[in-house]
Amino acid sequence: MTTNSRFPIDAFHTLAVMGMSKNTGKTVALNHLLAQAATDGGCVGVTSIGRDGEERDQVFFIPKPPVKVWPGTLVATARATLARAKVRCKLIDSTGIASPMGEIVIVKVLEAGDMEIAGASRGSDQRQVIARLQQCGAAQVLLDGALGRSQHASPAIADAVILATGAALGGGIADVLRKTRERLAILGIAAVDASTQALVAPLFAHGGVALWDRVGQPVFQAQIATLNAGAVLLQHKDADLGTIALSGAVGRSLWRSLMTLATLHTGLTVVVADGTRLFIENSDLLAFSQMGGRLLAWQAIQVAGITLNPYSPMGGSFAGDEFLTAARLAFAGYVVSDVLLEPVIAGPDPQSRVQVAMDAGSSPA
Repeated sequence: MTTNSRFPIDAFHTLAVMGMSKNTGKTVALNHLLAQAATDGGCVGVTSIGRDGEERDQVFFIPKPPVKVWPGTLVATARATLARAKVRCKLIDSTGIASPMGEIVIVKVLEAGDMEIAGASRGSDQRQVIARLQQCGAAQVLLDGALGRSQHASPAIADAVILATGAALGGGIADVLRKTRERLAILGIAAVDASTQALVAPLFAHGGVALWDRVGQPVFQAQIATLNAGAVLLQHKDADLGTIALSGAVGRSLWRSLMTLATLHTGLTVVVADGTRLFIENSDLLAFSQMGGRLLAWQAIQVAGITLNPYSPMGGSFAGDEFLTAARLAFAGYVVSDVLLEPVIAGPDPQSRVQVAMDAGSSPA
């Protein structure tokens, strides 16, 4: 069982940090990764699909920990954030990508300190930003996520994801572990087998929706938005359906149509782009499986680790060591860490748990 707080960032070109909810420790985990990279001496790039490092949470208006960067870090952020940076930076590239806070630019950090980061929000822009960071010398790129948005964790953007979970989810330790397990089940749906991959490849090359019968003959294919495609799918309920492929998001309405088709066609296979495109509950997956359905991902998500935050600013915090022990037992196949409870791998000026908690306006407990 893993017993340290070191995540394998050097194993991936791009690594996303994804929070289960607000206040689950995503920024603290990102800071840990940045400090780890500084210790290792490699050139790391960082950007955000939303906004991070601001002094107060924009939803609950409680103090937030800043993003701590180190000399040599490459940061892709909106121009407006640079005026508030508490470090000296050197502008090295302009991306031409617009955001509500100005053009996304790339700067090189010249001294250790705090920054606010606001990056590109669209997946296509995010991929361009990552490419520019790599062209500027970043060996690894860290991606910070945003509440309710998980596309940065998609394999189309990131090689792997670190999931931040914690007491802020509500309930006791067992409740948090259950909710985390359910999220992992959705993110971790299995990749397609070779024969299914060959069948659905044309759909994922062009996007949209496609259906095949049980012997692999095409029934329907169109480049349409998936969220409202349920009615289109049901038009083919009388065909001998075997496989359905969907390149975009799968919400509740579309899922109900898929469940209807699964009741009519035992053994139905549904292929989605990856687990970040599913906006359903784990109970939905279980029901689909119990009906004989098979849900697969065009690209599987690799979870590089799970980071824990036992503190909740809304009340209901846990004992850190108890939470960590329980989580490691529950998720034995993953690297699981509380990066503040354990010895922190940090840059030249390590932060103690008390200091980091004070920066966050929280308790070090």
